[in-house]
Order: sequence, then structure tokens, then C-alpha cells
Amino acid sequence: MTTRRLLIALPIIVLLFLLQSYFWVPTYEEQTRGNPQRLVEYVAASIGDAQLLNPTLSADSASSDINGLVFEGLLDYDENLNFRPRLATSWEIYEEAYFYVNEEAAVPGVGKVDARVLVRLINQAREEHAAREDPLSRSLSNIEAVESLPPRQFQRQISEASSEGNKTEVRLRISAPARIKLTLYGVDQDLFNNLAQLLGPGYFPSFRAEQYIVVEPAELEVKKKEYAQSYLPATEHNPVIIFNLRPGVKFQDGHVFNAHDVKFTYDSIMDPANVSPRLPDYEPIKSVEVLDPLTLRIVYKRLYSPALGTWMMGILPEHLLNGKALGEEARRRGLDPEKMSIRQSSFNRNPIGCGPFAFREWKSDQYILLDRFNDYWDGPANYLKYGYRIVPDVLTQEMEFYAGTVDSYGVQPHQVQRLKDDPRYQSFSGLSFGYTYIGYNLRREPFDDVRVREALGMAVDVDKIIRYVLYGQGERITGPFPKQTDFYEHAIQPLPCDPEGALRLLAEAGWKRNKQGWLEKNGKRLEFTLITNQGNNIRKAILSIVQDSWRKIGVDVRTDLLEWAVFIQERVNKLDFDALVLGWAMGIEPDLYQIWHSSQIGPYQLNFVGFKNREADELIIKIRQEYNREQQVAYCHRLHQIIAEEQPYTFLYVGKWTALLDKRIVIMERDKDGQVHYEKIKPTKTGNYTFYFNKWIKLPEMPTFAAEG
Repeated sequence: MTTRRLLIALPIIVLLFLLQSYFWVPTYEEQTRGNPQRLVEYVAASIGDAQLLNPTLSADSASSDINGLVFEGLLDYDENLNFRPRLATSWEIYEEAYFYVNEEAAVPGVGKVDARVLVRLINQAREEHAAREDPLSRSLSNIEAVESLPPRQFQRQISEASSEGNKTEVRLRISAPARIKLTLYGVDQDLFNNLAQLLGPGYFPSFRAEQYIVVEPAELEVKKKEYAQSYLPATEHNPVIIFNLRPGVKFQDGHVFNAHDVKFTYDSIMDPANVSPRLPDYEPIKSVEVLDPLTLRIVYKRLYSPALGTWMMGILPEHLLNGKALGEEARRRGLDPEKMSIRQSSFNRNPIGCGPFAFREWKSDQYILLDRFNDYWDGPANYLKYGYRIVPDVLTQEMEFYAGTVDSYGVQPHQVQRLKDDPRYQSFSGLSFGYTYIGYNLRREPFDDVRVREALGMAVDVDKIIRYVLYGQGERITGPFPKQTDFYEHAIQPLPCDPEGALRLLAEAGWKRNKQGWLEKNGKRLEFTLITNQGNNIRKAILSIVQDSWRKIGVDVRTDLLEWAVFIQERVNKLDFDALVLGWAMGIEPDLYQIWHSSQIGPYQLNFVGFKNREADELIIKIRQEYNREQQVAYCHRLHQIIAEEQPYTFLYVGKWTALLDKRIVIMERDKDGQVHYEKIKPTKTGNYTFYFNKWIKLPEMPTFAAEG
């Protein structure tokens, strides 16, 4: 070989060697030979790093994965989707309802009545209706106690902002009349509608609260009725939850958990300095009261049907994050203690919770390491260690799974048919609770025009994406609810792929093609940037298909792939984007307040596309306050319809997922005599195959299971 040809060949040889070295990983047998620790260490892989290891602040899936192991909530779902106790051993739900005595209204057959007579009237009705089954009788039988509360006087100071941005301090002097308190055995959302049969249909609506309020300064008297509705509502529902907490639970630093930690977690969410995305879940709370170290009383301002589920939130340790602790940390770090908030605390990279695994180390964009927490209240996990590796390249993840350096693998759509029945692995699959979408920044032109949004959606062949990118492992979706639930409105049809129809809509909106074929309006080209995150080949392919589709109709669209942290922190959280490809993982409850309510459109909030619709806002609130399942479903269907009509997203698809595990990973149980037995891993109703993760273990050899009948 000549020198020149050798010089050409050497770089190729070196490149091949480097590629071989890069992709080579030790086999499972090579790892475990002489290293039995690998059998008790579970390693997961993620395309993106966590952002904040604090359940009250994080909103990304990687952070949630780790938070779910380090922290614990008061309750969660069992395998049958019923609530089960965790840090709480039990709970009681009841209601305290109030209404003001309407001094001007006449009760049918009685006339005008005071508080004393009202109490007697309701108690008499309870006795008379005891054996009946009509709606009024059911509400009366749900009443445990009736009492009258005396008139009271109080003041409120509020600030009113003018259109120029100036603030006016307003003082309200309120002389409230007597009111009636009803203690109920359970929440009754129809209570006042039913009591209207007893007190008269006009009793509650005719209550004129404004007559009891004096507004200062006088020029704001015009807002008296609005103030009255806020501070003197004619009726008030106050659901109550009493939580009984588990004794002897410890945080991973040995500190004993108690009710003050729960109240502190709530207070930290509500503190505006922390900018918690969880705030909408807890805003309906009126008060959190510590009755004793193991008992909490939580009172809600109004009906709020998802209330119990919000307490699955991981609980923070007060002793590490209270004002004193933050002040000391600020001084150590040379920061201003007055401006120090939990969001700035180093705790978010060194978390301590009550969960089954304790934090050990976090090396950004490389790995997060956890150790088994031996004092976990529910007994230590079988795995001694948990590793969370950041592997942005899916091909590398796959190869490492085959070699055993990671223990699970999310199968790519094109691999499903080949791998789902591979005898070397156990596989789990199902329809995702979530969806993928193109989101538009409605604050920016041209996305403020629904015709443009709809036209962009019509130009995209979503079926092509499902067929060629997902290899059929997905289904069309048209709205914001999980497709497996009855909250999803199946009657709504997906947008058709109709480029010509899209051009007609754009023409209506004033966009016409110029001589070069680009869409133009008032001399300005229709151009913008579509972005998504690196490390997701499916989203990358979607980016290319959508760009090609839009360019064919004359949209000058550019694309950009961003590293996950930059994508979330600099673009999504700061609302700095035109359009993006992203996905939502959804829960079982139909509460969409954080993602779709118009109050949630600010930085670091989840309605980052800026969707605003008055009827949608009203429906979102009604869904939160509705305890009747049938009516809640009806509200959800209408909300689905509105969002489908407004097209703030181009809804693409819900994916089908398949996950692989080595067959040597099993559930290990010990009976009361200490005897060990093994079971196959089985998913729950929602497809959650990791439900019993704390009982998982990896064995040197695949065990033999008894034949299943």
C-alpha cells in the first residue's frame, strides 16, 4: 500500500475502531460475573435530564421519574385505580355548608324568618322527610347538624389595578347578617338547589349582599356588587378532608415526618416566590390546619371534585426548607436571605423525601444515582441501588439494553413487531395516557387567527405520520382528554388532510401566494420556526414531515432541534417560540385547569400556548366542581368540542407503547415464614407495569413459574 493510500485508510480504520469502541458495552454475563451487585441495581435510561428534584416545582417527566422514588404522597392509586393509603393511613370527607339569612325573602307558607326560625324549620323538615327518597329528602338526610351563626363585622383591604397600571387601595367595611351552618355527612353539590324547594326558589338568588358593604374610596362603589359576590356569597360549599397520618415515618435524613410537613408543602406551593406549577391544584383550599402531629384538617373554599387526588403530591421536609433553613443557606452561599426562595435552594439538586430511595449523586446530563432507603415505612425495596442514566441517543439505549447495562427499553415503533414476542424478554404494551401535538403561540401572529391554525392542521397528513413514522403504533386524536376515558368525545372527527382546503382558509384570512409561491399578506411572508427537543427521533421525523407539508402550501417554515434543558427552560417556560412539537402525559382525572385555563398562560405555567376562551374557562371550573359523573362527562365533551374548534393545538396522535424487560427481572415476595417466592410482573388496568417496582429483583437465571390456568 502506498503512503498516500495508507494515509487515506488510517482515518477510516481509526473511525471504525472508535465507532466499535463507542458502541461496545459489556454483556450481561460479563457484568454480573464477579459483580453480584449488578443483580441488585436497577438502571433506567432517559433521553433527557431532570430539571428540578422537587415535586412542588417540577413539570417534566424525567424529574417526575426521580421524584416518584425519592418522595411520597399522602395517598396514591392501587392496582384497581382506587385510592390507597401511603403517608396517610385513612381519611374522612364531609362538608360544611353556609348560607346567609335573607331578611327580605319570604319562605312559602311561613313568611319572613330569622335565623332561629330557619334552624327550627330545617330540623322539622329533616324529621318529616326521614323516610322519603326524593332529592330534597336525600339532602336533608345528609345533614348531621344545623346551627345559626350571629351577625359579624369585618374589613378587607384589596388592591385594584387601573387600565394605566396604577394601583388603588380599597377598603371594604362589611356588616354581615346572621347565617346558617349545615354540617353534612358527605359532600352534596345539589344541597342549595334542593333546599330551594323548602325555602322558596327565590330565597338564595334574591339575597342582596351589596347592602351590607361600604366601599372606600366612594368612586369604586360601582364595583360593590362584584365585591359582595366575593366576600358575602349567598351560599357557600366547604368540603373538608381529615387526614390521619402514619406514625413513625422518617425522612431519609432520619427526621420524623408529621402534619407540619404537609402544611409546609401546601404553604410552599401557595407562596408566589416559588412559582409552583402546582398552585392551581391547591388554590381551591381555604385552610390547612394541624390538629395534632398526626392529624390534618383541610377545608376547601368551594366544591372541588379532584381534591383527594391532589394529595398524591410528594411531601417536602419543613426542617430543611423553612425560612430559617433557607436564610442559613442564603448566607452560606452569599445570597440575599430576603430574596431566597425554595426555587433557588440547593435542595432541588440534593432532595430528601420519605420515599423508598434516597438521593446519592447527580451529574448533569450523565446520571442520577439513588440508594435504597432501608428505613422506608413500607419496608425496604429489593433493589439496593437505582441508576438513571441520560442517554439521548435511542440507538445507544437499545444496544445497552441488549447488553444489560440498562434494564428496560422503550421499543421504537418500527421494532414492535420484531421484539414484542422475542423470547429473551418480557414485554408490556398499551395505549398511552397522553398525546403528541403541534402547539401554536397564540400571542403571536399569524397564530392569533383560528383560520390559520386550522389551515396548518389541514395541511398535515397525520395518517402518514402514524403509518410511516409510528409504523401503525398510534391512533388519531382530536382533543385534550385521554382516549381511553369516557371524558374523550369520540363523535368529533379529526381534521381532514386537505391542502387545497387549507389554502382556501388561508385566503379567507388574507394570505395569498406571491410569484415565488410563498404565502404573503400585506407584503409580509407567512414564516415562522417550528421547534422540538433533541433525542426524540419520532418528533424529529414529525418536524420534517410537517415542514414539508407546510412548505408545499407556501408557508416558509424553519425547524430547530434544541437540547432538552434549553428547549424547556429557555423557550417553553419563557414563552419564546412560534410553534412546537411536544406531548402531554395525562392523568386519570379530567382536571385540565393547569393546561387550558386562561389564568395559566404566564411564564413557567403550562398553558404556554396562551389559549383563552371564556366558555372553556367556565367549563374547566364546572368540571372541577362537579361530583356527578354523567354531568362531568357532558362538560368534558363540550370542552373537547370548543378546543377542537379553536385548534390551539394541531392534535396529532396518541401513541401505543411497548416496553421490554429482561425475563430475569421478577417480583420477589417473602411469606410470613420468610420463605421467598417469585411472580411474573403484571401491569395494572392502566398498563402500569412498574406498580410493584419495590418488589422487583433481577435473578442470575430465569425462574420457572407454575403454569397459568
